[in-house]
Amino acid sequence: MNQNHATRTAPVELRDEERQPCEIWTRVMGYHRPVSSFNTGKKGEFYERTYFTEEVSLAT
Repeated sequence: MNQNHATRTAPVELRDEERQPCEIWTRVMGYHRPVSSFNTGKKGEFYERTYFTEEVSLAT
C-alpha cells in the first residue's frame, strides 16, 4: 500500500433525535461529581470559571 495515500472516511452525520446529552463531570472538594447534580448556585459558579493556559518561559 502506498504510504502517501491517506484513507478518508465520510464524516458522521447525526440527526437531532439520534443525539444524547453529554454529562459533564468536575472535581469538587477532592472528588468528582456530575455538574447536573449541583444546586443552582454551584452550577453558576461552575459556568463562571475562567480557564487559562500557561505560557512557556523563554528565560534560560
